[in-house]
Amino acid sequence: MRMKKLLPIILGMTMSIMLMTGCGNSSNQSEESTQDKYKAVETEADNTTEYPITMKHAFGETIIESKPERIATVGWGNQDTPLALGVVPVGVSAANYGKVTENKLHLWTSDAFTALGEKNPVVFDDLDGFDYEGISDTNPDVILASYSGMTKEEYEMLSEIAPVVPYTNQPWQTTWRDQTIVNATAMGMKEEGEAKVAEVEELIKQKTAEHPELAGTNTAFCWISPDDFSTFYVYLPADPRAAFLTDLGLPFPESVKKMASSDSEFSITVSRENADQLSDIDMMVVYGDESLLSALQKDKLMSQIPAIKNGAVVLLDSTSALAAATTPSILSIPDQIDDYLALLVEAHGKIK
Repeated sequence: MRMKKLLPIILGMTMSIMLMTGCGNSSNQSEESTQDKYKAVETEADNTTEYPITMKHAFGETIIESKPERIATVGWGNQDTPLALGVVPVGVSAANYGKVTENKLHLWTSDAFTALGEKNPVVFDDLDGFDYEGISDTNPDVILASYSGMTKEEYEMLSEIAPVVPYTNQPWQTTWRDQTIVNATAMGMKEEGEAKVAEVEELIKQKTAEHPELAGTNTAFCWISPDDFSTFYVYLPADPRAAFLTDLGLPFPESVKKMASSDSEFSITVSRENADQLSDIDMMVVYGDESLLSALQKDKLMSQIPAIKNGAVVLLDSTSALAAATTPSILSIPDQIDDYLALLVEAHGKIK
């Protein structure tokens, strides 16, 4: 797999990046408000789902014969779908990037488990590969992995344990909307999943309306090594991080689209010598700290990018909650959207 390009979707693909952001606001929530956030969704859709359900995906089809009661999840953020719908998974993958709790979960995931009465969730230690034995021990009825990077071989091995629902088309290219709806469909809760997506979409609409100055600002999400500026990566709309910026009303730069060879790519590699072609990037999100930005501004070629020249850059700290939430899930968005928008507004104020 292209490890640098996937950085930092999973810890096994991360490199050392130093960053500057806040660590989220979950700790400020009252116990009562937290419990309200994760109440089970109550609709009659659950009673009208017809089985078997056939889920088409990148490796073929998965048939779910009856409503799954024991839900296991692997990959990034998939556990947030059942939790958002009031269902406690029997086992989930460990969080492996950003701020992580003692039980190896992101803040919003840990909060949801607690609110649903689960104080000791089963967390798979799958940093170096799927924990097949641990997953099998949870005796799941289905394994959700609509946002993941599993191989066909891994899919087949997991399928020996239970029906698996992997990504629909390409690894690591499932948006938070599709992740939620695909996972919910496999649970027999498609309508509930769609309702939850609509709820979060309305939240995004309300929050972005509070910052009209951001609308129309061409913004790119990049990864730049602090040790080597010769090439750098710009994520394309097929990547959830770049797609989420467009959700926030920030247009994707046309210059980057022209450099992409196809719509199916999730990033492009840009040579430092071609930085001048990115003249329409007004604002940028980068994993790094002030020392990285300072070095970029001193570089004659990289400083031709307007966002870098003006310092209109959101710098993400790899130890922060927001660093993880920029690859969004149905739970991370409500938890971190205020922090993200605040940093984007701050960066926008530096545009000249």
